[in-house]
Amino acid sequence: MKKRKKKNNVKYSKFFILFSLFLFVIMIARVLQLALATKIDGINLQELADKRTTKVEVIPAERGKIYSSDGDILAQNVSSYKLIAYLDPKRTTNEKKPQHVVDKEKTAELLADILKMDKDEILKYLSKENVYQTEFGSHGKNLNELTKQKIEDLNLPGLDFIESFRRYYPKGDFASYTIGYAKENEDSEPTGEMGIEKYYDKILKGENGSITYQKDLKGYRIADTKMLRKDAIEGKDIYLTINSNIQFFVEQALNNADVDFDWDWFHITVLSAKTGEVLATATSPSFDPNVRNITNYLDLSVSSPYEPGSTMKTFTYMAAMENGVYNGNETYKSGTFTTSDGTQIGDWDRNGWGTITFDKGYAMSSNVGVINIISRHMNSMMLRQYFRRLGFGRKTGITLPNEQAGALNFKYETEIFNAGFGQGITITPMQMVQAMTAITNDGILLKPYIVKKIVDPETNETILENTKEEKERVASTQTVQKMISLMDDCVNGLGNTGSRFRIDSHELVGKTGTAQMAREGGGGYLPGESEVIASFSGIYPKSDPEVIIYAVAQRPTAGSQVPISNAVKEIVGNLAKYYGNDNEVNNTVEVKDYKLESFINKSVESVKTKLDSNGMNYNILGNGQKIVKQIPEKDDIITNKDTIYLITNDSKIAVPNVIGLSGKVAKSLLEKLNIKVNLDGVGYVTEQSVAEGVEITDGMEIVLKLNPKF
Repeated sequence: MKKRKKKNNVKYSKFFILFSLFLFVIMIARVLQLALATKIDGINLQELADKRTTKVEVIPAERGKIYSSDGDILAQNVSSYKLIAYLDPKRTTNEKKPQHVVDKEKTAELLADILKMDKDEILKYLSKENVYQTEFGSHGKNLNELTKQKIEDLNLPGLDFIESFRRYYPKGDFASYTIGYAKENEDSEPTGEMGIEKYYDKILKGENGSITYQKDLKGYRIADTKMLRKDAIEGKDIYLTINSNIQFFVEQALNNADVDFDWDWFHITVLSAKTGEVLATATSPSFDPNVRNITNYLDLSVSSPYEPGSTMKTFTYMAAMENGVYNGNETYKSGTFTTSDGTQIGDWDRNGWGTITFDKGYAMSSNVGVINIISRHMNSMMLRQYFRRLGFGRKTGITLPNEQAGALNFKYETEIFNAGFGQGITITPMQMVQAMTAITNDGILLKPYIVKKIVDPETNETILENTKEEKERVASTQTVQKMISLMDDCVNGLGNTGSRFRIDSHELVGKTGTAQMAREGGGGYLPGESEVIASFSGIYPKSDPEVIIYAVAQRPTAGSQVPISNAVKEIVGNLAKYYGNDNEVNNTVEVKDYKLESFINKSVESVKTKLDSNGMNYNILGNGQKIVKQIPEKDDIITNKDTIYLITNDSKIAVPNVIGLSGKVAKSLLEKLNIKVNLDGVGYVTEQSVAEGVEITDGMEIVLKLNPKF
């Protein structure tokens, strides 16, 4: 028995040795795997180690600003603060300097008025248990500098702020669909959601930088280790072609028209007749991008095609002229026309005006006139090709998101006739104003554009600059002159359809349109006088066109053209003054250009002598002996009608009178005097919150009320 037991022990020892060797081999293999492999169980060991010992701090890039063509800021970043309260008593190590909220009742009482919250609501946040810190809901977010300062002045322990940046639109509801908005995200920079903010999001956003270093267990940088810094690349600034004054004329006209009339939507675009620059574009209802009270996310100027109606007759007539088949003295019988399949199409007055010429048919907006031109002299190919040459049925290429091409779907006889007077086809306002440039540029079609230039704010280098772009010649001089004559007769002739748009100077010309609204899903058109899209496409002034104006409204009250004519005539009235075309403008004073030199560090007396000798207007601020700042600056081009502001080295300077100055100039001047400026409105200063003559103090702020000059 003992021998048998001894034999079993030997066998057990061998098994134990072999098992131990097996485990040892596995351990060696695992060590080799860990040493040689880049990934273990799908985890990159090097990256894991780096994350535990390497810290990367993001340097956020500042989003670029958006400007109008005249330099007004339309979108910018501003500091925003979130209020937090520390509740954990362990934060306080010195009772004389508490670092947490000690008196919750007092804190709630003092914060209530500033945050516009109930005291009890604030106490709920401050009374949370077993939390290190708390926030105050929506009332404690997006606080501005003034609110932050008011809270800091309370000297309440345990309160702190987290700074971030938010997108701010100084003019509020102003060119909103064009500018769009950028949406703030909790963990990343704002992202463009609409308009220019969306289309140029990457360019505006820039590129974040970073600081990378090795950290210890507590997260602090390890001494004498390398730190890698990658600077942020700031977002680029974008200057639009939008003119702040003209944009305001349009916004104001839409608001005024809204008082007495209703509509589903009302859109107006003003284009430079000579360059293709979009000077103004607005839609009602609109929205404030700071609030985002948006009811429609589509930009009507490019994103929502509709049937245009009789404004298309202009281009049907041009097509006939360019194909050599138009004779304005040719006659036809107005009223109704019966197609080969028995469909009857009528004029807006189905009784007609008897037998009239094609020229008169344009002035009276006769559908039957268009049908006779097409049926006698044209075909679908001629019409479609010319419409496409003018840019209909294809995108204009303007740099706005979600542009639609519209549709030129007509094939059969009735469809061709309808297309000739703007039914059964769809367009956008941007296509309409583009087509009108052929008339204002001697037959050459221009591409519309809305971005004037893109500038690198760090180097001030212009990295992109857009200028007038000619697409192709689409009409002869004869065609252009004939069309201006027909549009003139439409508006300024007695008893014609556009007579409601007539102004005293007779310089506004154009064509009206009233399109029936198609039923959703097809099946003809909606009945009722209000179920229409009313419009006007015009040129001002006819003798030397400056602008193309296109206004269009869906379901205006009783299908009326009145709100459109009221808005267009108001805009033209303001443009007449803006361009100096009205009778009140005095052109007898000779205007001279003057390139401004630097007056910095020069004596006040020597500068006064020089400016007086050149007949320049100036305003000296302070009683110092030397000039330390000036507005405008060196190399700026001014005229002898402009005023130069010279700031002296006086320690006590009073607030100047800036009433009558443009918002841009007034803001620049006051900021040179270290005054923080808040603009309320658009245009020129009509009120200032701090009176002229008040001595300037540190941290002074002033609110300037702006209104249009004209």
